[in-house]
Amino acid sequence: MSDINSLLEPGMLVRHPGQPDWGLGQVQSNIGGRITVNFQHQGKVVIDGRQIELMPVFDE
Repeated sequence: MSDINSLLEPGMLVRHPGQPDWGLGQVQSNIGGRITVNFQHQGKVVIDGRQIELMPVFDE
């Protein structure tokens, strides 16, 4: 898991770098590198934090 992903906590906002059309996502959980995110246009998705580095959003 990347250093950025290890810092993600429930409630934080993120974007998926490979799926910009999913919109803004809110972290639901981050357990053992599996990050559950609820995206605006995709719904709930479980991300493997070892494969994908989510981008935190601080200005939305």
